[in-house]
Amino acid sequence: MLAAANLIAFVPAADLDRAREFYGGTLGLPLVDETPAALVYDANGTLLRVTPVPEINPPPYTVLGWAVSDIARAVSDLRERGVAFQRFDGMDQDDLGVWKAPGGDLVAWFSDPTGNTLSLTQFQPYSGPRAVPS
Repeated sequence: MLAAANLIAFVPAADLDRAREFYGGTLGLPLVDETPAALVYDANGTLLRVTPVPEINPPPYTVLGWAVSDIARAVSDLRERGVAFQRFDGMDQDDLGVWKAPGGDLVAWFSDPTGNTLSLTQFQPYSGPRAVPS
């Protein structure tokens, strides 16, 4: 039923002014609508609704992520814009904060002003069989 419907992503924000600066300014996402209920960005064809919440306890996992073709360049560009990348105990991350997953994908994490964990992933080509849900 929903396979042909467009996905809409949501992320909570404690301060919409700071969120506007981060998602629009720092990350460079185009703002397509603004209402008291949300800032709406175009994330390469996916609508991202940044919604105000009075109080938030950011979850300890990634809530949004982007697939990039060159993670080193993407991390460097975001660092130049003031984004700090996270480091995690027990994870072998390189100088940029990039972790290599067992399958070869490269991942780096950062936070938005509310403390939501966001990520960049450079996926490695996959040549094996893919499981298709039935």
